[in-house]
Order: sequence, then structure tokens, then C-alpha cells
Amino acid sequence: MSTERESMECDVVIVGAGPSGLAAAIRLKQLCAEAGTDLSVVVLEKGAEVGAHILSGAVIEPRALNELFPDWKERGAPLNTPAADDRFMFLTAKGAYRLPTPPQMNNHGNYIVSLGNVCRWLGEQATELGIEIYPGFAAAEVLYHDDGSVKGVATGDMGIGKDGQKTASHQPGMELHAKVTLFGEGCRGSLTEGLFERFALREDCDPQTYGIALKELWEVDQAKHKPGTIVHTVGWPLDGETYGGSFLYHLEDNQVSIGFVVGLDYKNPFLSPFEEFQRFKQHPSVRPLLEGGRRISYGARALNEGGFQAIPTLVFPGGAIMGCGAGFLNVPKIKGSHTAMKSGMLAAEAAFDALKDGAVGAGVMLNDYPERLKQSWVWDELHRARNIRPAFHLGLFAGIAYSAVDTFLFRGKAPWTLHHHPDHESLRPAAQSIPINYPKPDGMISFDRLSSVFLSNTNHEENQPAHLTLRDASVPIDHNLAVYDAPEQRYCPAGVYEIVRDADGSNPRLQINAQNCVHCKTCDIKDPLQNIHWVVPEGGGGPVYPNM
Repeated sequence: MSTERESMECDVVIVGAGPSGLAAAIRLKQLCAEAGTDLSVVVLEKGAEVGAHILSGAVIEPRALNELFPDWKERGAPLNTPAADDRFMFLTAKGAYRLPTPPQMNNHGNYIVSLGNVCRWLGEQATELGIEIYPGFAAAEVLYHDDGSVKGVATGDMGIGKDGQKTASHQPGMELHAKVTLFGEGCRGSLTEGLFERFALREDCDPQTYGIALKELWEVDQAKHKPGTIVHTVGWPLDGETYGGSFLYHLEDNQVSIGFVVGLDYKNPFLSPFEEFQRFKQHPSVRPLLEGGRRISYGARALNEGGFQAIPTLVFPGGAIMGCGAGFLNVPKIKGSHTAMKSGMLAAEAAFDALKDGAVGAGVMLNDYPERLKQSWVWDELHRARNIRPAFHLGLFAGIAYSAVDTFLFRGKAPWTLHHHPDHESLRPAAQSIPINYPKPDGMISFDRLSSVFLSNTNHEENQPAHLTLRDASVPIDHNLAVYDAPEQRYCPAGVYEIVRDADGSNPRLQINAQNCVHCKTCDIKDPLQNIHWVVPEGGGGPVYPNM
């Protein structure tokens, strides 16, 4: 197939138009302007437009943006709502109790934003600098030189039918050959995962751990809207052994972003993160805010929770990994955009130094990138936060107690480091677990999955090979259903996985509704035997998130 593909040569190709990818592209062009030289920079984005697949809370710390564009306010960056009132609450089934706000969650100087719109704005700045951005083109394959170093990437073919054969609308993918390839795919990027394996980049670090974040955007009654208000909760509806909590942010224009995060190391196979989110909204401290309002959008995305000890080797011959693909989220801060952007900027500086002197042979190593990172505020920030998330393996209250000691007594410099275990190994068998009886949605505050997916504007070309693949087709029934009562029915926030049976209840089988997939990557992470393998669908497929 590769013989049909056209190729394009560039100096740097960047996979992913998220915060790290766009910051890297912009920084490269800024360095070129300062040095009076030029590099050709191409950014590939699998979403139909820049920002289409971006989903985050989001409260953004502008530290990296201040460095990238000191004049971002004059340039019209969409940071319109300064953080004002911070609240941290512990919920019981009927009560809400205010706790001291941890210093990491102090949002003074931060802004409540739509991260998708911030990326759209960054994309505009990048285009003005001469960076070529190609939305709707999914990087589907890493290309290698004969010596094994990364040569670039190829976009996926368009117009391949479900049967794997070319249709009348077939268009072969494009090969992009680069001196340096930077991967900013975001959390659990499929090409990044392949690089981890090929170059053994995760040999010297903890396994990455994850959470699933579900989010809705609401338009609420103006009388209830308080721009700048930030509320985080822990406790109900989750039990004491399950890590997670909520966020509620008041943006501009009477909009409220409300979301729920569940750590994917949860143990009960009957737990449904989507249903926990819908149940949370019925809490007496939350429901009144939403009553009389209108749900505008819905989405879900996995996020990294492994922190400092799960950071992999970041470089390999021919390129580097940036942003959430590497796992730079600061968990106690619940922020990763600033660290992602800074990592992209540092990768760009290392790439520029390697390329500025002219021709570079195959397999350039950007060893300066991890060294720059270790000298930056990102490294110090993540190191101080490293023990907070793994402390919650002991349970909610033990985790809160340890976090207070680590933060206030040791100030993040405890002489030990706590460690992680893979999320997919955490489930208890169904026979040892208690089923959860979730209430039916009321259609006003709580909703079902399918009506929610509709609001995400998710679409995939129907006649294409399924991008949700099984390594062994027998596992869903013989193992997952038999041992765990098919947890994929519940951990997917989009209703992709269903166990269907004949009319008499016999012959159970897994039905995969790939059309519904919102690209959250939860299935790729949580499947007990790692049998589900997520690959990129045709470019432009998936959600198109407005203002998320």
C-alpha cells in the first residue's frame, strides 16, 4: 500500500494540534524568526478541526502561555473569566461540607476557559507564523528508516470499506518525512503507545495510571450564575475505596462546565463512571444550579494520573514525546495544559538546536529535551506532587490524611516515592462485588448515554474498518463476561460495547457500536486482559466538541 502513497518532506512534523503540539510548532517558528532562519513545520490533527477533540475542565494556569506569548491578552486569547471563588467540598448523600482548599488547588491568577477554544486560538497564531496545520488527517502509522530510527508518519487511507477493500472513494494516505517527529497525541495516544513498546521507553518508570473524565456544558439561569466560581468535590456518590470527584466551573455567558472524574483503578466491575456522573448531578447542592438550565454539550476523555514516577523515556532516534502523551498532568492541581505547553516549548527548543546548523542525518537524538525539562519548573512541580495520587490507593480518607502530611509537613519533598499499579489489573471478580442500582435518568438533570453522545456531535464514516479491535474475539465472553460481568458495558461513556443475546437469553456476544466512540480511550486502558486495541479511525471522525 505504501507504494501508492505520495510523500512530503519537512523539517519537523508534529502529531496532534493540542496544547503541546501547537506550543511546540509556535516556539519553533519564534526561534526561527529570532535566528533569521526557517524550518518547515507541519502539524497533523485527527479531529475535523483544531479543538474538535479537546476536552478539559478547564481552569488554566497561564504560566506557559505567558512565556510563549507575553502579549496574549492583546492578541485576543480566549481567557475571559478570571478565577474568583475557590471551594473544596466533601459530599455525603444529602449534605455538603466545606473543607480547607489544598494549596495546589488555589486558583488565584488562573482562568476558567474552554481549552478547545484556546487551542483554536493557538492554531490561528500558528497559521499566522506560517505553520501548516492539517485537520482531519489522522496519523495512523509511524515510518522508520532502515536503521530503525523514526522517519516520520503516514496518514490513514480514506475510503477503505468494512471488508478492508478499497471503495470507489479510496484515497491513499500521505507520508510525511521529517528530520524530527514530535508526538503530542494526548493521553493514551495510539502511535505513542507503539513507540513505548518499540523503543522500550517505559522500562525505567512506573506504569501510567488514568482517570476517566466526563463533562457537560450547561447554560444556567443568570440569577444562579457566578462567573469565576470554582467548586471541587470528593466523596458521594463514590465509595471510600474509589478515587474521584467532581468539578464545577462558572464561565462567561451564563455557562457552567460540570464534570466528574473516576480513577480507572476502581475495583467494582459494576461501577459505571457515566452513571456516577448522572447521579452526582442530582445531589441537593448541585441540582438547584442546573434546574431550569439547558445542557449544551457532553464529552468524555481519559486523563493521566501517574505523575512524576510514570514519566517515560521521552526521546528516541528521530523524535520525542510531549504533553499528556508523556503524562505531565499535575494531579492535585487537576491541571496539565500549562505543563503540556511547556514540554512542547522545550521539545521545540531542543529540536531547533539540533536542526539550526543545517543537514541532520537519520536518527537525531533530542537528548537536550529531557535535560531542559529537568531544569524547568515542570520537573519541580511534578516531583513535589508525586505522592498525592498513589496515596489514595489506601482509600479516600487515608489519601486525604496523607496528602495533608505530604503537602504541609514535607512540602512535597518526602524522602520516599509511592508507586502505581496498572489500572487494568484492579478489578475484583463480579462474584466478589456488589452490584450498583443506578436510578433511571429524568431527562432534565440526568440523561442516558445515547442522548449524551448526540450532543458530542460524534460521527464516523460508517463503511470503514472498526477502529476498536479485539486481539482475541473469544475474550469478551469467555473471560470478561464470565469473570467480571462484561465491565466494558459500563466503563465506556458512549455505549459502544453491548452484550446482546438471542430472544431466549442464550448465545451472548459482544456488539461494538464503533460509531458512538468519543475517543476517550477508556476501553484501551481498563480492559482486564488488554484485549481491546484502539487504532485511529478515518481522519475527521469522532466528536466535534463546541466550547469544551
